Amino acid sequence: MSDAPRVMILMGSASDLDVMRRAARGLTDFGVPFDLEITSAHRTPERTVEIVRRAEERGVEVFIVGAGMAAHLAGVVAAHTSRPVLGVPLAGPLLDGLDALLSTVQMPKGVPVATLAVGGAGATNAALLAVQILALSDQRLAGLLAERRRAMAEEVEQASRRARESLGPDAQG
Repeated sequence: MSDAPRVMILMGSASDLDVMRRAARGLTDFGVPFDLEITSAHRTPERTVEIVRRAEERGVEVFIVGAGMAAHLAGVVAAHTSRPVLGVPLAGPLLDGLDALLSTVQMPKGVPVATLAVGGAGATNAALLAVQILALSDQRLAGLLAERRRAMAEEVEQASRRARESLGPDAQG
């Protein structure tokens, strides 16, 4: 497997790193090489476009983009690539992420951004969605995803058994 990044994780500021680490961990769990950059749609627009162009040249197939408040970063990235852009709205100091969610989900027709949940759950799911996209042409990833799903189902079934057992012999199964 090549070490060239298949996914680029972008975020608007260093304060976003704690949440976006979840996307990085998710990709690492599946052995998906990625790169990560902090860049701003507003403060470093030229740098942002250059990062997207370089990423494409290096073979990046999916972008995961986290930003808060006005959250324009995912839209700027989507405007400069035809590759999938997965937006992760991040909570800010004023509206607890609602502002970022609305900014990310309301992209104009023709410039799609797949929008995930606000915060950590969104970052985790962005990694999983990126893996699902890559798995369309990667049987190794497809197998790992199938195994992950089986393991999650087994965890639920075990939890259900433990819950019934904790109720004693009157619990129905």
